[in-house]
Order: sequence, then C-alpha cells, then structure tokens
Amino acid sequence: MKQHKRWAAKPLRDVPRIEKEAPGDPDWLPLQHHFGLTAFGVNVYVATAAGDALLERHDETGSGQEELYLVTAGSARFELDGEEVLAAAPFVVAVPDPGVVREARALEAGTTVVALGGERSERFESSWQSHHFASVPRV
Repeated sequence: MKQHKRWAAKPLRDVPRIEKEAPGDPDWLPLQHHFGLTAFGVNVYVATAAGDALLERHDETGSGQEELYLVTAGSARFELDGEEVLAAAPFVVAVPDPGVVREARALEAGTTVVALGGERSERFESSWQSHHFASVPRV
C-alpha cells in the first residue's frame, strides 16, 4: 500500500471488509468510508456463492441518490422496477432515478459489483470540455 497525506493506493484485497450479518451476505468493502471520500459513495460487493444477494431490494427515494453499478467479475441478475437485466462482466447498470426499486443477485461465486452513488443535481460540474462529448450519444 502507498499512502500520502493527499492520496492512497492499495490492492482491493487489502481494503477492510464489513463483518457479515447473515449467511449469504456478500463481502462488503466500504471504499468511501475507508478512503474518507465525501463527494460520492462507493462500495464493492463480492458474492461468496451463486444466488447471494449483492444488493438487497431497495430504492433511494429517501436519499435522493443516483446510483451506478459496475459488474467487474462474474455475472448478476438485476431487477429494476420488476424488469430483469442479466449482467455479465464487464457490464454497467445506471439508475439516475432514485425511485427505481432495484436488487441484484449473483449468478456465480466471486461476482463483484462496484456501487457508486451521489445526490442528484441539476448538472455535474466537470473539468472536461463539452466538445469531448460531442459524438457520444446519451441514453
């Protein structure tokens, strides 16, 4: 691991995990908390076995957060407002509407999902110039 006053870098395997509360819970690596990030939430969930819940059924109405899920290993079955999406790595699921009810289950052991979230706003202020995105369509 490398760590300085203004940044840190380490293998994912060295990030502390949250203790499991019940059998079938995924390994939970609380990146946002561990690294002291304040602009957005980010966690990693790793399934121990096929069928394990990676994301419990929930929405973000109370928090107002947009969320993005990146499947980096294995495969998962997401349910988004009752619609099923099969996501084999590498795969991304974007949920800009906080009211969407969502959940995800691993289809194989070792399935890994990176979950990022942050409060909705009118516009994200980026250091990128708008012309960088001129040829990129929006969903």
